[in-house]
Amino acid sequence: MAKYVMAVQSAALEGRDDEYNAWYDATHLHEICSVPGVVSGRRLKATPIAMPTPGARYLSLFEIETDDIGAFMAEMGRRRESGEQAPADLLDRSSVVLWIYADMTKEA
Repeated sequence: MAKYVMAVQSAALEGRDDEYNAWYDATHLHEICSVPGVVSGRRLKATPIAMPTPGARYLSLFEIETDDIGAFMAEMGRRRESGEQAPADLLDRSSVVLWIYADMTKEA
């Protein structure tokens, strides 16, 4: 089974960080972690140390194991479109950047 990391940068709408973080921690993180193939998820907050410029304020990292990353992403989209994932009216949509990285670690 192939291993991936999904890295998602995001930010709250101006002045709504507390609400955004409460929603993300109580709802969204669990929604994403319930998608088949997600092994774990965690959140990080940016520090003032960045080169050359900082990205969005928050970063979420999800470990994924799947033989078909395209099917995984399609399932994420299906859940969003069907309403199975709560809409994020606290999210600054212009801040969102999502990358999928394939794990290159060689087993010892």
